[in-house]
Amino acid sequence: MEILLKFAQTALLILVVIAVFNLIIFVHELGHYWAAKWRGLKIDRFQIWFGKPIWSKTINGVQYGLGWIPAGGFVALPQMAPMEAIEGGNLDQAPLPPIKPLDKIIVAFAGPLFSFLLAITAALCVWQFGKPADMIETTTVGYVEKGSAGEAAGLKPGDKILAINGSPVSTWVGSVDSVVVQVATSRGSQIQFTVDRGGEVENIYSGFKIPETKPWQRKGVRQVGLDPVGKGLVSIADFSAAKTPAEKAGLKKGDAIVSLDNVPVTTIRQAMDLIEAAGTKPIQIAYQRDGQPGSATVTPTVPISGLEKDELRPMIGVAFTQESFSRDGLVNPTVPEQLTETVKTMWLTIVSVVSKDSSIGLQHLSGPIGIGKVQYNFLLMDHPVLRIIAFLVLININLAILNLLPFPVLDGGHIVLAGMEWIAKRPVRVKLLEYIQLCFVCLLFGVMIYVSSKDVFDDFGRGGGGDGKRKELVFPD
Repeated sequence: MEILLKFAQTALLILVVIAVFNLIIFVHELGHYWAAKWRGLKIDRFQIWFGKPIWSKTINGVQYGLGWIPAGGFVALPQMAPMEAIEGGNLDQAPLPPIKPLDKIIVAFAGPLFSFLLAITAALCVWQFGKPADMIETTTVGYVEKGSAGEAAGLKPGDKILAINGSPVSTWVGSVDSVVVQVATSRGSQIQFTVDRGGEVENIYSGFKIPETKPWQRKGVRQVGLDPVGKGLVSIADFSAAKTPAEKAGLKKGDAIVSLDNVPVTTIRQAMDLIEAAGTKPIQIAYQRDGQPGSATVTPTVPISGLEKDELRPMIGVAFTQESFSRDGLVNPTVPEQLTETVKTMWLTIVSVVSKDSSIGLQHLSGPIGIGKVQYNFLLMDHPVLRIIAFLVLININLAILNLLPFPVLDGGHIVLAGMEWIAKRPVRVKLLEYIQLCFVCLLFGVMIYVSSKDVFDDFGRGGGGDGKRKELVFPD
């Protein structure tokens, strides 16, 4: 019964994701549809998703349908630029009178306009009802990983990061001007950290490391090995298995770790590094339980199952937690603030992808499957509806701007062609246009397939575990 309920819940969430995705497409295509009706164009089909329809219905000469390729949608308008490469042949083969270039521009622009209006509507809802903050409001370093690029550069706990490569930072995570985002999207062979160290401002230049991943996974992003300062002590959140070394030594859930082998513990990663560095040697752990001091000797042990071969290492079998300087609850950013943040995020992404000295590439973008996974994860978190509404702002602004790029097939390409027709007083040659569009369609679908393959397989082979993550581990008795 429990399995059936879990399956039903998962199926329902997937249907919600599909519904949201189709809403985004429908509103965009509705803009083209209504503009075409207004300007008196012949409307052949209105279809969500590409390919041969798996469902269709004709009303007043217009075929409405759902395609079998879950990516995008279209309104077939025979009087616009020929689009048979994507949409298939027109149902009505009767010759139609040509239309003015201005009509083509209006119809092409209406799709991005409606996407933008949907984003504005969602932004107004976020302004009124709020969205989860999801940010760590500190830029102060709490721990520098041993052997990391940050340690080699001379970064130290207590350093307050003011800017990265000249760009001011205001949070550790949760915004486009966060430490994590600025490090990941940095360019060049070194990263410049402007830090406040004891009241003195210094510039420190650091290298970076990119975690190794499997060939079918996305390439890792740049890391320097820094953790933000935390509030309070690191505590045991749970045990990762039954009869773990920590539990056998008498440690309990909720114990606050004061030190490991007399080294004061300040962050979760520091605790994990100290345990890993100990190997299989006993560790003296000083802790606090209900305000009272205590100590225990724990011997890290390699689990006999529950980890991949490349993950095997000694551990004590606990999941750590620490209160951070996170901003919980809801925030109510204004509409201009939301639009500015979205455009800045999009611009930073584009610049990082096209830059030769960046570690971000096409593989780090998300296709329809990746977008669906993000929405699915939102539905499993707190305030799922507010998260989805906030996501509509981001995705629709991206959709509007990308569709206005002056490339064939995209709305911006139609606008450019109509402008050329207006200037030249004659349409672009159909055969040449069809060839250009077909080449671009192949390129576009090739990129989408590549990105979607990363969306599908990125999670396969990702292990993890250890003292910071709960896994079904088995330790020897």
